[in-house]
Amino acid sequence: MEFNHKPVLLEECIENLNIRPDGIYIDGTLGGAGHSSEIYRRLGKEGILLGIDQDAFALEISQKRLRSTGGQAGLIFAKGNFRDIGEICRKHGIDKADGILLDLGVSSHQLDEGERGFSYQKDAPLDMRMDRQSKLDAAAIVNEYDEYEIKKIIREYGEENWASRIASFIVKARKDKRIESTGQLVEIIKAAIPGPARREGPHPAKRTFQALRITVNDELEALKQVIGDATAVLKEGGRLCIITFHSLEDRIVKNGFQSREKPCTCPKEFPVCVCGNKPELRVITRKPIIPSGNELDENPRSRSAKLRVAEKVGFL
Repeated sequence: MEFNHKPVLLEECIENLNIRPDGIYIDGTLGGAGHSSEIYRRLGKEGILLGIDQDAFALEISQKRLRSTGGQAGLIFAKGNFRDIGEICRKHGIDKADGILLDLGVSSHQLDEGERGFSYQKDAPLDMRMDRQSKLDAAAIVNEYDEYEIKKIIREYGEENWASRIASFIVKARKDKRIESTGQLVEIIKAAIPGPARREGPHPAKRTFQALRITVNDELEALKQVIGDATAVLKEGGRLCIITFHSLEDRIVKNGFQSREKPCTCPKEFPVCVCGNKPELRVITRKPIIPSGNELDENPRSRSAKLRVAEKVGFL
């Protein structure tokens, strides 16, 4: 089976990583090595590329692709969550990196592979685990969490206006029969959302599926954690590039960058800083970089992508 994934904002990522041939670069969401192939192509024999992914199949395919390019740079592959970037780097003898890339989107392969349960367009087991060894899946949430917990997840992580009705309909439906498939869940969501609302905007199940996926994979907490840990791993002048796909992620990245650029907690009336907090990052992108019109035409899945970039600074 192939792992096809068109890398989003590829040229913009490569440009902002400022790749040096002898540098050390980390792709924390290796996927099908779309971004990493271009990073690796720019590295010389003194360079190193570390690829991290939770998906064992993605790692297997990416290893084959990158090793077949004939590049001379060092290659390291690690199965794990990017939130553990510090530990992974220590395990593989990496002290500091020149650049780190995180693409938070679900890969095209994961969406297209029916059995993974990420897509509301295909009837499949209700799974949504990026790491298939994880214990929690979407079916457990839908069938075992109480109505309040389900409503909270859908409202907070899906930003869904109809979260209360959807949760109520889910709980009612599972009394008759366990909800095992994405198809079952989609029909329940459609029944919960009034007709006029269903006919406007995106697919009626999009926000609920997003919320479940985020919960299953603990995505937002992992993102909050990795910004600090990735900053610690970077060399002075190293770049951190993060691609997000919805407002919750983008807000976390924006705030995470800003708080490390201006960490002073002193009251505004203080003439000088006395808290001792020093800037760690310099924000490169005051506004996020979004896909060009050409990219949107070629890859509609890129439409909600936003790239934010920050650079590690030395203490003054």
